[in-house]
Amino acid sequence: MAADKKISYEAARDELAQVVSSLETGGATLEDSLKLWERGEELAKICQEWLDGAKAKLDSVKPSE
Repeated sequence: MAADKKISYEAARDELAQVVSSLETGGATLEDSLKLWERGEELAKICQEWLDGAKAKLDSVKPSE
């Protein structure tokens, strides 16, 4: 898992929403936009890892079919 795994799903999701909003409004330099994009990629990966973990837990308790 990512080093930022300590961040909760909700915190990562909220920060990702802020990153997206910042990118959509524009006005940032190209360099700042690239940094925002990279952070957004990291946050999206963290969110996906949380979701994958939750799905694995649910799958492990589902009755066998």
